[in-house]
Amino acid sequence: MTNLKSVFVFLCVLCASAVQSHAQTYEKHWLSGMFYSEAATFGDFNHDGKMDVISGPYIWDGPDFKNRREYMPAVAVDPLGYSKNMFAFAADINKDGWDDIIIIGFPGEECFWYENPKDSNQIRWTKHLLYHNVDNESPTFQQLVGDSFPELVCMSGGYLGYASPDSSDVTKEWTFHRVSPKADYQRFTHGLGVGDVNGDGRLDILEKSGWWEQPEKLDGDPQWKKHDFEFSKAGSSQMYCYDVDGDGDNDVITALAAHGYGLAWYENSKDDNGNIGFKQHLILSPDPKEETNGVQFSQLHAVDLVDMDGDGVKDILTGKRYWAHGPHGDPDPEGKPVLYWFKLIREDGKARYEAHQIDEHSGVGTQIVARDVNGDKKADVIVGNKRGTMLFLSK
Repeated sequence: MTNLKSVFVFLCVLCASAVQSHAQTYEKHWLSGMFYSEAATFGDFNHDGKMDVISGPYIWDGPDFKNRREYMPAVAVDPLGYSKNMFAFAADINKDGWDDIIIIGFPGEECFWYENPKDSNQIRWTKHLLYHNVDNESPTFQQLVGDSFPELVCMSGGYLGYASPDSSDVTKEWTFHRVSPKADYQRFTHGLGVGDVNGDGRLDILEKSGWWEQPEKLDGDPQWKKHDFEFSKAGSSQMYCYDVDGDGDNDVITALAAHGYGLAWYENSKDDNGNIGFKQHLILSPDPKEETNGVQFSQLHAVDLVDMDGDGVKDILTGKRYWAHGPHGDPDPEGKPVLYWFKLIREDGKARYEAHQIDEHSGVGTQIVARDVNGDKKADVIVGNKRGTMLFLSK
């Protein structure tokens, strides 16, 4: 059965199709039908001013994404198993003006960065250890503490924190800064994000049981203050801060269970003393039998927050992770691997989301990324998972 599935997926590499999503149409390009990675992202790796795609061991050069090149050894993975390539990011690590590649491996293992050789004919990029132990199933790589360089935000060894480079030598292993006391954080803890919850101009860290407030000064790695709130009991995927209802403060967006059901935004609501609380607004129900406007799916293990249609407000992009633990062990493992975006609509001081299907044969991995790469002011989507690598260009 698995071999037949693999053959089917492989044949799909040859096809590209237009996918209708109500207000938007997408052209689907099945770049690869082999399982290399649960991750994919965009970056300008050949320094030509145009976005390229990276997923697994390959770079596809934009803008037509037909030329594929290897930057590390290509070894396909059995879809019944797990990849050691869970998250991919593009950033100029060594400050030479060229995008490098950051790969976060299996939870609890290493993160590496691959140095751009500035030569598209060089097959293997130099590999550097970034950090030796990255816990949590949704670590992120972004600027957190107000300096000029992104940090690796994750859990490690029972602590929540972030890793940053040695400015004198970026090839050295990065240093982990603890923001929490030791707790029951472990390699498979779910749910993590970054955002300014209290509006003080400093980014805080979100996790399933609350948010950690960044202090004014970071000298000596001080412990951040935790504000308890159960955003997700089981643990979610990527979490975001965004002013959903347009009232001037940041709300929280999260899936309710990375391997279950439910998607929500939490309205930021202060009490008379100015203490921040949250009111839940469901976008998808945690009840598997309850559809929202005809839509329900499980395993929202990857979420992006991005303006999908160019109207100036950020929407939610997510879908069903395909075969997270194979064909068994998760809710509805053989359900259609759908890909959806949820349009944010503000009316009369209230906010609601409208679901738009992009595809029903792709799903998500542990990462989903959307950026405008073809210049039409609408977001394009890249997916890497056990079905392969799929690119959706908006039309």
